[in-house]
Amino acid sequence: MINQYPLWKYLLILAVLLLGLLYAAPNLYGKDPAVLVSPIRAQELDNNIRIEIEDTIKRAGVTDLGMERVNGKMMIRFKDSEDQLKASVALEDALSGRFVVAQNLAAATPDWLRVFGAKPMYLGLDLQGGIHFLMEVDMDAALAKEEERYIGDIKTQLRENKIRHIGVTRSQDYIRVRFRDAATRDKAMSELASNKDLVLTAEDNGADFFVLARLTEVHMKEVKKFALQQNMTTLRNRVNELGVAEPIIQKQGDSRIIVQLPGVQDPAQAKELLGATATLELRLVDERNLNVAQYVSSGRAPAGTRLYKRRNGQPILLSRRVIITGDYITHASSGFDSRSSSPAVYINLDDKGAKRFSNFTKDHIKDSMAVVYIETKNETRIVAGKKTRVKRRIEEVINVATIQERLSKRFQISGLDTPAEAHNLAILLRAGALAAPMEIIEERTVGPSLGKDNIEQGFESVLIGFALVLVFMAVYYKFFGLVANLALTFNLIIIVALLSLLQATLTLPGIAGIVLTVGMAVDANVLIFERIREELGIGNSVQASIHSGYEKAFSTIADANVTTLIAAIVLFSFGSGPVKGFAVTLSLGILTSMFTAIMGTRAVINLYYGRKRVKSLSI
Repeated sequence: MINQYPLWKYLLILAVLLLGLLYAAPNLYGKDPAVLVSPIRAQELDNNIRIEIEDTIKRAGVTDLGMERVNGKMMIRFKDSEDQLKASVALEDALSGRFVVAQNLAAATPDWLRVFGAKPMYLGLDLQGGIHFLMEVDMDAALAKEEERYIGDIKTQLRENKIRHIGVTRSQDYIRVRFRDAATRDKAMSELASNKDLVLTAEDNGADFFVLARLTEVHMKEVKKFALQQNMTTLRNRVNELGVAEPIIQKQGDSRIIVQLPGVQDPAQAKELLGATATLELRLVDERNLNVAQYVSSGRAPAGTRLYKRRNGQPILLSRRVIITGDYITHASSGFDSRSSSPAVYINLDDKGAKRFSNFTKDHIKDSMAVVYIETKNETRIVAGKKTRVKRRIEEVINVATIQERLSKRFQISGLDTPAEAHNLAILLRAGALAAPMEIIEERTVGPSLGKDNIEQGFESVLIGFALVLVFMAVYYKFFGLVANLALTFNLIIIVALLSLLQATLTLPGIAGIVLTVGMAVDANVLIFERIREELGIGNSVQASIHSGYEKAFSTIADANVTTLIAAIVLFSFGSGPVKGFAVTLSLGILTSMFTAIMGTRAVINLYYGRKRVKSLSI
């Protein structure tokens, strides 16, 4: 009997080994301390900005390792964290108000590996260092915002049905609508009853008659749930846009959000990134007062209007009444205007926003409508020699267009300068503004030195476990043990390559999963080798024993690994972040060890013993 694989199996194993080496290689090069310069608003980083950055770094007495554009941002690398800090402080002073300057870590992967798309795996907060925030969402503010929204809807509904009221106000946790007589109040209650999210009650107070509207318990729960989800989406998009690799943003309980930013080393900068949000307001242009300059000089706008500025600095008068806000936007995407071929953003509204927008535009065809872009951000400024955080609200008119027809659920915004600006605006609108204010109730900084210690200790544990297994297998199983050791090395390379290829985040629990995999990876070989020993013991030939050992041990190996894989999948499905990291590495380790322990070792054994006539095995 001859043990021999077909050629395609040898080629498959060789291909997997070469690909594993290729995609694991970037992890050998480490990361450089870097500073990332991002535009506050969508704009191109032109050559003048590049020269300004270079001059600022030189004046700070720092030499950089290189500068490159990454997704519309400028990344500058440095040899150590000291130079990184000096350059970051200098760039913050020079570029404040125009650009966001963030400290980060950049992969030092050589260009020849980048050609193949090879990247190092991400390291978690516990390995790389960074910022940890626990943020609490103000649910009372979320409910108040929803009630304010219903005030506008109630006014619109009563006006459309020609029901007169004296005023609609918000008091504590309900909305109060005031009427002159009971008959009008009862008619209003009948009309407002169509709002299934409101509980209506009547109240009389002398000559005044009221309708009290409260949000239902079910709707309040939905509002709170939406506020939490919307804030998480906003945070995730803002952090991703500013170049933080693999942030962890997850909810804790019903009102809290955990934010972890690996590689970000300055808490003040991180707070600025988290605080920046954007939304839109659509308002009518006041075309009755054409001489805007006189109102600019006096600083007072006519009643019912407000003074704004366009992007080119020109003043414009807009109505104080807001048609719709970004709260009604469900989706936004960038593209090009079919008529002018200029960059545009396509916006979808929810049903309530679409109805409101349709009813308004039907009555204002041929009127001019302005799109006001609003960005609220926190900035760190030096006041009396101390860093002070201040909130800044930027409002500017980015587009003025004539309403040509009745608009509804989908419309477009044009007048943007570049496709990059349209793309970024679409992303910001998809994220929207924060649904409710948040407060940082816990802040923790994990220094890169602590992360370095964790990495060293983690990899020491892997190496010690790996070495002990190698020694045991070589001593106990001789040549077959050396083959198992070769497969174990192959297995570790493939795990690292897969983590890098999937761009998974490696954490300390993930390293624990790798350590466990090292111990478990040789289990399959132990089963196979013991089965071969048994076959030799009952007098079977060498070749028959090798064949039977691999064939008969397979079902046992499969059963053991499948049950462990099921447990790992359950851990991933129901576990939190650290548990998920453990489950990912354990799952990958199980799959790769099955491949290396069964196919890999048998390929080597077949090559060495397959065509030989031997009387004994080194096992």
